[in-house]
Amino acid sequence: METKYIFVTGGVVSSLGKGIISSSLARLLLSRGYRVTIQKFDPYINIDPGTLNPYEHGECYVTADGHEADLDLGHYERFTNIQTSRANNVTTGRIYQSVIDKERRGDYLGKTVQIIPHITDEIKRCVKKLGNTGKYDFVITEIGGTVGDIESTPFLEAVRQLRWELGKNALCIHLTYVPYLKAAKELKTKPTQHSVKMLQQAGIQPDILILRTEKELPSSMCRKVAQFCNVSPDAVIQSLDAPTIYEVPLMMHAQGLDKIVLEKTGLNADGEPDLSGWNHFLHKLETATEEIRIGLVGKYVELQDAYKSISESLSHAAAYCDKKLRLIYIHSEKLTEEDVDEKLREMDGVIIAPGFGQRGIEGKFVALKWCREHDIPTFGICLGMQCMVIEYARNVLGMEGANSTEMDHATPYNVIDLMEEQKSISNLGGTMRLGAYECELAPDSLAAKAYGSTKIRERHRHRFEFNDNFRDRFEEGGMRCVGRNPETGLVEVVEVPGKRWFIGTQYHPEYQSTVLHPNPLFVAFIKAAIAYEHERLAIHND
Repeated sequence: METKYIFVTGGVVSSLGKGIISSSLARLLLSRGYRVTIQKFDPYINIDPGTLNPYEHGECYVTADGHEADLDLGHYERFTNIQTSRANNVTTGRIYQSVIDKERRGDYLGKTVQIIPHITDEIKRCVKKLGNTGKYDFVITEIGGTVGDIESTPFLEAVRQLRWELGKNALCIHLTYVPYLKAAKELKTKPTQHSVKMLQQAGIQPDILILRTEKELPSSMCRKVAQFCNVSPDAVIQSLDAPTIYEVPLMMHAQGLDKIVLEKTGLNADGEPDLSGWNHFLHKLETATEEIRIGLVGKYVELQDAYKSISESLSHAAAYCDKKLRLIYIHSEKLTEEDVDEKLREMDGVIIAPGFGQRGIEGKFVALKWCREHDIPTFGICLGMQCMVIEYARNVLGMEGANSTEMDHATPYNVIDLMEEQKSISNLGGTMRLGAYECELAPDSLAAKAYGSTKIRERHRHRFEFNDNFRDRFEEGGMRCVGRNPETGLVEVVEVPGKRWFIGTQYHPEYQSTVLHPNPLFVAFIKAAIAYEHERLAIHND
């Protein structure tokens, strides 16, 4: 069959959940047996979000092929169980860079390079790139930002052109907001009407409207919106607040979103999607009543999206272990030896978060020392693993002043050092060790037991590494290097066998945890935390 293209746009305000709607639709179409992929077009001029501060844009997600991507790609993968790539996330910066490179090479034969047709043609090329592979029945394209933003205009113009070129093989879903005014005690549809009018002014008539709302909309209001916006009444769908984002696919299916999409693209909409695996996960998520308390120590804890993949991975793992996750964020910059006991003693397990730079680093050392001495299940990820190594060097191996050269160039014990391949790099964007790499695990390690294998493949995002010159000293002192890259020898996993569960990974296992396939290391960590909780309860009851 010919590839169908679905465009998801947004209006009124940002952060309405275009990524969740796109992911939910993809889940439904996949569950009907179609081949689906999703891509995100972001209107900012950065080449990618790799150099953006988390305060600006939340976490940076990394694809298997080493692209630093928007955090929505994490949602895409968690919902669909399909790996994304560089082609699934395109920014204005990437578009302009490509066009300028072509102009410099002379590809335009001396013509004046303009927004139309050159920029819009490049956007259209990127939209159709995945569809042209022949691997997908549906390509869902989310347009970042909101209708009316100046920076989104070229993307909307490209969508307008594609709608005409592709005919019935393209449709537009517009997500908008219906606010509830408490003073008037009324839901208001005017913002939605204005948003659709702006989309129509850009030459795009939405085929489906999804109304984001906190209160259920009466059917009369939905008919009114349909009439004012030239959309058929059955194609006006409401998206109410849900207890969890993982219920959204079921809510969309209940209102026939997948059926409407199939009908409007000329496909058979008979039958039902197979959501048995999804429902199994939701059942576990919703029926778990006993809490497992996990502390996450990091410097961006006030940002909801800074550790999104980690929090979702923990949620998946806890649900499959029949536990309700209670994630407690602990600010590493404010953590001291005086209050660490008070903040960590009620935790069943502790995550030491990834990150970059000096800020908040000493608080992570404080947390690690306390966790190690009190033998609490502890999981260090990327910088968290490096902090594990530094704290162990200082307080167990007697290496006073041990550090990473990222924090202290003059440290007498550079147990964490800049990777050799990074030493000649001056440009920061897209130049870290990025993407999926092989790792071989020691057969008798806790990590190998968790994975059920000694050969794994996980994703990286870092510049600094364990300094192999100190390996023997660590091994003799009780911290084992149990995971190594077979080609470079890079240490990727450390653990302390004498502890209940004390493991650090240089890679980011959270990037490969999905709803249907939670990462084994997170599941093992949650199981260790549950066992520790049971031990504490048994001692308390005695």
